[in-house]
Amino acid sequence: MPKRDLSKEDIKRIVEEENVRFLRLMFTDIMGTIKNVEVPVSQMEKVLDNKMMFDGSSIEGFVRIEESDMYLYPDLTTWMIFPWESDHGKVGRLICDIYGPDGAPFAGDPRGNLKRVLKGMDEFGFKSFNLGPEPEFFLFKMDENGSPTLDLNDKGGYFDFAPTDLGENCRRDIVLELESLGFEVEASHHEVAPGQHEIDFKYADAIEACDNIQTFKLVVKTIARKHGLHATFMPKPLYGINGSGMHCNMSLFNDEGNVFYDEDGPMKLSKTAYQFLAGLLKHARAYTAVCNPLVNSYKRLVPGFEAPVYVAWSGRNRSPLIRIPESRGLSTRLELRSVDPAANPYLTMAVLLEAGLDGIRNELTPPAAVDRNIYVMTEEERKEAEIYDLPSTIHNAIKALREDQTMVDALGNHIYTNFNEAKRMEWAAFRQTVSEWERDQYLELY
Repeated sequence: MPKRDLSKEDIKRIVEEENVRFLRLMFTDIMGTIKNVEVPVSQMEKVLDNKMMFDGSSIEGFVRIEESDMYLYPDLTTWMIFPWESDHGKVGRLICDIYGPDGAPFAGDPRGNLKRVLKGMDEFGFKSFNLGPEPEFFLFKMDENGSPTLDLNDKGGYFDFAPTDLGENCRRDIVLELESLGFEVEASHHEVAPGQHEIDFKYADAIEACDNIQTFKLVVKTIARKHGLHATFMPKPLYGINGSGMHCNMSLFNDEGNVFYDEDGPMKLSKTAYQFLAGLLKHARAYTAVCNPLVNSYKRLVPGFEAPVYVAWSGRNRSPLIRIPESRGLSTRLELRSVDPAANPYLTMAVLLEAGLDGIRNELTPPAAVDRNIYVMTEEERKEAEIYDLPSTIHNAIKALREDQTMVDALGNHIYTNFNEAKRMEWAAFRQTVSEWERDQYLELY
């Protein structure tokens, strides 16, 4: 979505002209969930003057009850009017940063934390860290009560056309809605699994791209519901078929252009690109906890379903963690293939940028590219090629994160402490749950 430099007066004028009746103030909590405070347009002056307060103690991982007053500072460039009418008039949207009563940015705000990490680019003269995301999702039918079922809405496959792809109308409506909001949609197609879809939109700088991902999720779920469908970004909703990923295409720019591109470099990649790549590989096990934050995420990261499970890179091969797509020039980029759409995009970009900058700062060199199918290599062959496994559970991923101070610093103490505690509790609850699979396997046998 192209950013618009709007003043307070511009927004007041648009509100008047478009008969906007409500303002939705959006932000994202540590777990990546979109939160919003909706106020009538009569509160507009208060909103635009950064005076709108909310109770931070009601948001998981924010603050304790005795320090609960938080302020919403709207980013005016994120102004948007939702294209769907509510019963009570049009709704305008602003994405906000969170500040404390002392006027300082709140350390537990993922968007504010990403802004802090982005300042680390200054020492290298980089101007923007760009992200082109490729989010996937499933569409399930809903029952007569409006609850999601596990019935898929089609039997389509990769790039299939109607009539097997019954989600095509829904996907088309989502694309039209996104375009009406200013998204530049680059591709939209059926994915490998039945009921699975992917919509890719044009890259943008990190903050804008993360805002776009959160807006995208909201639009997808809203339009799907209008079609009687439930859209889910759960990484692996069904056994035996591919899960949903969100490949992240990353590039760094300075005043001259894309710093990953070098006409004379090996594979036309710059020294900076290789150092950034080396940083991504070095910290991969630790940032997996952030990029794959659910117990369910690790049901996707298994061999045989196209998701990466090994820490390696390649220019051609699609089995490693990081791929270098063939485009060069301005489009030169690194594609991290492990991220799933349940990840908090602001935290994801903070850890990935910090990992890459660590590679540049310490002039790291990546291991050799792996251009053969890693899935058919033996354990000894993988060890020889310095190929390591990603963590197999959120428990192991959190352990790896705890041991990597660079990644802990990228999250900041407040976010790391709360994220770590929430994930430990999630794992403990999962570990104590007795599943249907266990009963099927063991109840009669033992």
